Amino acid sequence: MRVSRRAVLLAAGGLVVGCSSEPEVGDVRLRLATGPAGAVYRRIGGALAEHISQQVPGATVTTVPSGASTDNIRMLRAGEVQLGLSSLDAMIMTDGSVPDGISAICRLYDSHLHLVVMAGSPIEEFRDLAGKRVSLGARDSGTEFTSVRVLGLRPVSVDGRYLSQAESAEALRDGEIDAMFSLTGVPTPAITELAQRHAIRLVPLDEQADALVTAYPDPYAPATIPVTAYAGITATRTVAVPNVLLVRNDLPDDLVYAITDTIFTYTGTIASASREDAEDLPEAWRINVRTGIATSSIPLHPGAAAWFRDRKR
Repeated sequence: MRVSRRAVLLAAGGLVVGCSSEPEVGDVRLRLATGPAGAVYRRIGGALAEHISQQVPGATVTTVPSGASTDNIRMLRAGEVQLGLSSLDAMIMTDGSVPDGISAICRLYDSHLHLVVMAGSPIEEFRDLAGKRVSLGARDSGTEFTSVRVLGLRPVSVDGRYLSQAESAEALRDGEIDAMFSLTGVPTPAITELAQRHAIRLVPLDEQADALVTAYPDPYAPATIPVTAYAGITATRTVAVPNVLLVRNDLPDDLVYAITDTIFTYTGTIASASREDAEDLPEAWRINVRTGIATSSIPLHPGAAAWFRDRKR
């Protein structure tokens, strides 16, 4: 028999989880690291925080803007936040291990690597990036991690800039850069807004996807950004990377159980929440139990693992 969220929090409901992770009497207060302006992480993180706060008795979750994946992992390890979003590849070290003190609640949705140029750009394929001004994403973001990795696999030297997705879109529009990488959900707000006002193109990354899958078979898969994603953009081959919701290992099992239950019970309302930007969360529709447990080499937190076990009964 599944235990209700209210029941599992009878013990945890009197905890405060602060940066020191030392419990005290009071409500459960958590911080969730999201991402930069113009990124799906910022919006989906806000939706998750809102629903956990509403549905888990005694819990209040506030969001923390960040550079994204690598920055979120750093804050989790330092105890500055208790929850955080990350791309799978940024979490797995080159030897296959994962950082100490962090586990996964679930897999959420997949991000796709975008390489965006203006419609009139001479950049037609990946190798044309040589010597060009290219945004590699914000510092400590999943975009930076993956774009630097892909540039290293098929060595191309670029004039790298470190800009958030919103900053990258503005710089590309204004001619301050020649191209931008963006590892994000499809569609992503910054690129959607740019495509609505200006003619842009996506550069195919077929060979780069194959190279990533060959070199790092665990976190990557070839994928296609569909023709329906952005105005005036044809279907484009690229690489996909799963995103996971991470948690500090020292959070109580009952609390993490309740958070996991909330995510999968309220997926529909997370995707279509009664907010102005609800239509900008199609990624939330991709959250499901079948793929949610597939966190690769990142171990599930015991509370999350218990929820998935109970789900099978």
